[in-house]
Amino acid sequence: MAFDYARYIRPGKLPHIWCPGCAHGIVMKAILRAIDRAGLDKDRTVVVSGIGCASRMPGYVDFNTLHTTHGRALGFATGVKMADPGLSVLVVAGDGDALAIGGNHFIHACRRNIDITLVVFNNSIYGMTGGQFSPATPHGMLASTTPYGNPDYAFDVVQLAMGAGATFVSRSTAYHVLPLEKQIAEGIGHKGFAVIDALCTCPTTFGRRNKLGSGAEMLLWFKDHTIGLKASENLPPEKREGKILTGVFRKEVKPEYCEEYGKIIEKVRPARGGRE
Repeated sequence: MAFDYARYIRPGKLPHIWCPGCAHGIVMKAILRAIDRAGLDKDRTVVVSGIGCASRMPGYVDFNTLHTTHGRALGFATGVKMADPGLSVLVVAGDGDALAIGGNHFIHACRRNIDITLVVFNNSIYGMTGGQFSPATPHGMLASTTPYGNPDYAFDVVQLAMGAGATFVSRSTAYHVLPLEKQIAEGIGHKGFAVIDALCTCPTTFGRRNKLGSGAEMLLWFKDHTIGLKASENLPPEKREGKILTGVFRKEVKPEYCEEYGKIIEKVRPARGGRE
């Protein structure tokens, strides 16, 4: 039976604004299927975004939603989660939104291990605001602010998240949509901070400038240049060279931030005569 996306889309909000060939719609569909798979209650689910192409998603989906300021989605989401820890909170953010202006919020959400799921729509560029290079733009690639090639080296979202302490970290692509859906559902079910690096295509702003072909051709690039984490373990180094690893890189149990904060409140309350 075909999946009923209409259950999760606000009436009258489509068609969306994303460019032809953009993979953000694919990732949004994977998120909706993951939410359905996880069995979340729409009235107890909150989707938060900042600014950018990915940030338009909360306008389309039928949950409690927040469209916030640039780079601050995780800050707002942290406030929502701490105000009502029983809510299921998801954050959607582009690579620039999450890792540049939002980079400070990113690393501290990771280290706190707050029970929020972050999906990074990673298309290697600031797509909406002018095609500037982002922290995820590969070395040497062209952008409006690096017309002769990017001199910087890109963040590895997976390594950054693990280094900062996130307890669930994974990566998939818009081509490998079924593994992506599974990873998002697993991240939602994980008790702690979950980061899913969702590699996307941006044929208009990134692909056209770098002559990477159509949106379909860019998706096929993911097919040819990625390899599963488990499959890579049995391959010699020369077979892994130049490949992007995908899969679940970390899933571990660690005290969750809201629960730890709640323990402090309970410890302090008797000393204050039961007053908050």
